[in-house]
Amino acid sequence: MADDSKANPQRTEKLGYLGLGLMGTPMTRRLLKAGYQVAVWNRSEGKVAPLVQAGAKRVDTARDLLASSDIVFMCVTDATAVEEVIFGPEGLAAGPGAGKLVVDFSSIHPDAARDLATRLKHANGAGWIDAPVSGGTKGAEDGTLAIMAGGEAADIERVRPYVLAMARRFTHMGPIGAGQTTKLCNQVIVGCAMAVLAEATRLAVNAGIDANRLPEALAGGFADSIPLQLFVPRMVEGIHTPPLGHIATMLKDLDTVADVAQATSTPVPMAALAGQLFRLAKAARGADADALEIYKLSAAERKAV
Repeated sequence: MADDSKANPQRTEKLGYLGLGLMGTPMTRRLLKAGYQVAVWNRSEGKVAPLVQAGAKRVDTARDLLASSDIVFMCVTDATAVEEVIFGPEGLAAGPGAGKLVVDFSSIHPDAARDLATRLKHANGAGWIDAPVSGGTKGAEDGTLAIMAGGEAADIERVRPYVLAMARRFTHMGPIGAGQTTKLCNQVIVGCAMAVLAEATRLAVNAGIDANRLPEALAGGFADSIPLQLFVPRMVEGIHTPPLGHIATMLKDLDTVADVAQATSTPVPMAALAGQLFRLAKAARGADADALEIYKLSAAERKAV
């Protein structure tokens, strides 16, 4: 049976999107392509115009975005940015929120998600879903993201048809904060995978074999994975534009893993080591460099001739 909400977009709720960066822009484009009405706002104005040209409606403030939307999606850099767009001047908390939902795709501390949700509910009555994403910019462009969510079951089902225009998988993991905790588990795996694949790729190069053939050679074996197939060619060929994710973002998430691990008495030796490697990568390559540039940490220095 066809999805009536997509076949008849005029019957759907009004959507808003806040935070039009590497992830937010392609995710918004997918909502527009699906035929949904989408209002947009961003702290830096330059990212708004291309989406307006694609059919989005421009609003002047975050408050206006909530006022003109039933559901607001957002994806910003960290908890400080989330705090600013909600409780700053003309933020979401200043708009009418009763019966409305805010769906946060940002990756922040689970405690921060719970705190922000409680404060927003008290401020204007808006509901909250924490729904961090995995799949990088390619997943956002292709609509193949995995999204893990925390919140009320009824709220999850309310937003499901819209989220599935942007993602392949949308899993309800529990109450508010559960989505963020699940994302931390994801980042333990992804952060360690990046570090390990950088190590394996460098070993292949230094030993004189064609590292570009590793994905082909290992396909179907126990070492095969989406990261193997996607990351290794980009490392070998130096493809870092557009970045799959920034070094600073991965480091932020791994630092949050360490904090939650300490609070829950959970040993995370591998994630802790990966975090230190990304801290070195940040110092060497810069906070905004592609996370896969961790591979360059092990490059041999060229001697002056």
